[in-house]
Amino acid sequence: MNEPFVHKIFTGKAKTIGDPNAEKKIDREWTTGMFKKEMGEPIWLSKTGLTGDEVGDKKNHGGPEKALFTYPVKHYTYWKERLGEDAIAIGGMGENLAVLEMDEYTVCIGDIYQFGDAVIQVSQPRRPCWRPARRYRTMDLALQIQNSGRTGWYFRVLQEGQVLSGIDLELLERPLPDFTIAVCNEIMYVRKEDLNMAYELSACNLLAENWRRTFKKRLRGQESNLEKRVYGPNK
Repeated sequence: MNEPFVHKIFTGKAKTIGDPNAEKKIDREWTTGMFKKEMGEPIWLSKTGLTGDEVGDKKNHGGPEKALFTYPVKHYTYWKERLGEDAIAIGGMGENLAVLEMDEYTVCIGDIYQFGDAVIQVSQPRRPCWRPARRYRTMDLALQIQNSGRTGWYFRVLQEGQVLSGIDLELLERPLPDFTIAVCNEIMYVRKEDLNMAYELSACNLLAENWRRTFKKRLRGQESNLEKRVYGPNK
């Protein structure tokens, strides 16, 4: 197996687009940090992310447990077929890192990597929201991403430092080889009756707290309403 590789790094400022008075939800005003630009020079990675990077929704995005959103380059072949060749390109999912030789089946919760001068750790899968749907004018795109398993994942930062695209990620530790991103997604979205695995994940201190909290609710017989996450606010 080849070494995991950071193909490109992206950062971007949040911006507001759309029409606040539009009748259709997909045309309404929204704020996002999805529209990022490729960074070719070394850049500082702090505990909360890359210098100059912003999110549009600070309540649900960003912060130490979502410092770096990472997405496999190979998934774009699939999305180009579904959304159109000219509609989407690498960086189009709003990722900070576009990676090669990594995917949801080969990356595990708690994996620790050397990334340039920084040290990063896998914290959680991405739970897709309505913003890609707005960008690509496909109302159920969040569900498509979720159901495809091509979600990507987040890193937390254990050690700050300078990072650069075009370099390998060196795997330093793999404490939870059974908890791949794919397994976590399957338990979250498909195997909802598997309470034993829900319990294990709820007790996993290397999994981000928001994911653990969702599994704890499931163990109490509660499921989160996905409407707002998937389709966006009504106003």
